[in-house]
Amino acid sequence: MTKKAELTAIGLMSGTSLDGIDVALLRTDGETVEHLGPTYFQPYSRAQTMRLRMLLDMAAEQGRGLFGSPVVHAVEQDLTRAHARAVESLLEGAGLDTDAIDLVGFHGQTLLHRPVEGWTWQIGDGALLAQELGIPVVNDFRSADVAAGGEGAPLVPLYHQALLRSAGLADDDWPVAILNIGGVANITYLDRDGGVIAFDTGPGNALINDWLQTHTGAELDLDGALAASGRVDDSVVAAALSHPYFTRAFPKSLDRNDFPIDMVAALSPEDGAATLTALTVATIAASRKIMPTAPGRWLVCGGGRKNPVIMEGLQRTVQVPVDPVEAVGLRGDFLEAEAFAFLAVRSAKGMPLSLPTTTGVSEPLTGGRLYRAG
Repeated sequence: MTKKAELTAIGLMSGTSLDGIDVALLRTDGETVEHLGPTYFQPYSRAQTMRLRMLLDMAAEQGRGLFGSPVVHAVEQDLTRAHARAVESLLEGAGLDTDAIDLVGFHGQTLLHRPVEGWTWQIGDGALLAQELGIPVVNDFRSADVAAGGEGAPLVPLYHQALLRSAGLADDDWPVAILNIGGVANITYLDRDGGVIAFDTGPGNALINDWLQTHTGAELDLDGALAASGRVDDSVVAAALSHPYFTRAFPKSLDRNDFPIDMVAALSPEDGAATLTALTVATIAASRKIMPTAPGRWLVCGGGRKNPVIMEGLQRTVQVPVDPVEAVGLRGDFLEAEAFAFLAVRSAKGMPLSLPTTTGVSEPLTGGRLYRAG
């Protein structure tokens, strides 16, 4: 496989918000993006979401003691087959055969992320997915990085860099921050000379979603309506910001459960939503203190860009343009799925997936595990 050969790959992402499976097709040589193809979203059923929430709770309590659990195995098999059906739905909708696809990049579902302890855990059976689809699959993207002393996250920055090369940004936009507000929020900081740094900023949507699930039964705070009706408890936000994570230098990463929701347990549903939303904004804004210089523009992807309370709060705080990534022609709902298609191609070619400035590894490092079909 020559380095410049273009491959058609499908990327799969199931994030910490536990809403479902993003599927995206692209064609790339692993350095540039030749073509962005069709996308598909398959929501998890309520039962699937509840099973995953159960595993997250079990993993938080038991850690490595949960390895080999038949409960985990059963959910992993169901999860993998759900991803297979999602790929098949994209192919059917696009009128494509499996022969048209060279690779599938399968992120899986993160149960625990503990890079300080030297491990990270994403469930998803790459061999089973390759068998189900009849297409080679790359998964286990993070383990090699963590084993080499890296954070294992974020992994999307090299894809962000490839996309922004041709985005036509204005001079005043640089340096630019691409902000992904998923369950956890993370930033890719890019300068005009090709420099890239990345790190998790703090909580994203996960705590807000969990709060809504507990207090209203809703999966998310649609349009930030509950947060907008409440009052922020500034003392809770200030206490959370005193966590040592926020003064650590980059690279750095978080687990979904690193910030407990019980910090707002005494608040009303409305005030809790307002406070958790304000915390997401405050931690993102605080990240400017550890960047080389303040970004000239923020481009936002992930579900958080659809929350006007978050977006308006960021705009007030950073006082430079804050726009959804669609403003520069990108697909905010599918950027991470696209990224794992891109990373699957890089992995298959032995190209780096992470850098010292994105995960803290000592040198650029490849990763991922390839499973052949059949």
